[in-house]
Amino acid sequence: MAHNQVEHNSNLKTLPSYMVGFAVSIILTLMAFGLVEWRVLTDNYLYVGISLLAIIQLIVQSMCFLRLNFNPEGRWNLLPFLFTILIITILASGSLWIMYNLNYNMMN
Repeated sequence: MAHNQVEHNSNLKTLPSYMVGFAVSIILTLMAFGLVEWRVLTDNYLYVGISLLAIIQLIVQSMCFLRLNFNPEGRWNLLPFLFTILIITILASGSLWIMYNLNYNMMN
């Protein structure tokens, strides 16, 4: 009985998980702020750097706060989350593609 209870409680959200997620999120936010404030990179690399930091922060927050992982229980939450990311990516890239084509066709 105790083994099942320990196994069940291992997937619960814990304070250390929240604290690690919070600390890493603060560090990533300060890194992005530092990149912009001190202009360490050129504009094109700055956009890439901030985007990478945002993606890393999304992953950290998903793992620490939402507890999305590859466990059998976490997988049921992970698949809808990945599907949502796919739909958002398709919508955003399609919108950017349409705006680029509109801009090109209006200027030429």
